[in-house]
Amino acid sequence: MNGRDARVGACILADDMDSMVRFYRDTLGLHTRWDGGDFAEFETASGEASFWLYSRKQFAKAIKEDYVPPKGINQTFEIAFWLPRFADVDVEYERLRKLEVQFPTGGPVTYDFGIRNFYVADPEGNLLEIGSMSKE
Repeated sequence: MNGRDARVGACILADDMDSMVRFYRDTLGLHTRWDGGDFAEFETASGEASFWLYSRKQFAKAIKEDYVPPKGINQTFEIAFWLPRFADVDVEYERLRKLEVQFPTGGPVTYDFGIRNFYVADPEGNLLEIGSMSKE
């Protein structure tokens, strides 16, 4: 496989599809044509099929494994949403703060290596990094 020819997508396995879709659609503002089933696909700047949710129970069945529900903050991965500018990070933090979402590490931080970010936990404890690499 030539990585330059491959498109990459990310999937979060979800226990409660309804609450997870509401979070990503209504709280974060991602567009979806979800039909209420075990799969939800979201549109991003990368196009469709770059980010989706899939029922954790259905996935366990598909790979013939036992279903094991997660607990607490998921520390095995994060998904990053990159915004155009540092100022956009601050605006998004204030918007989400009013919606009372969980910020495991607090508010936005600017690092010496040139990134400004903060983290949000979705309803099932998956970490989302919201940040930018550009002051301007």
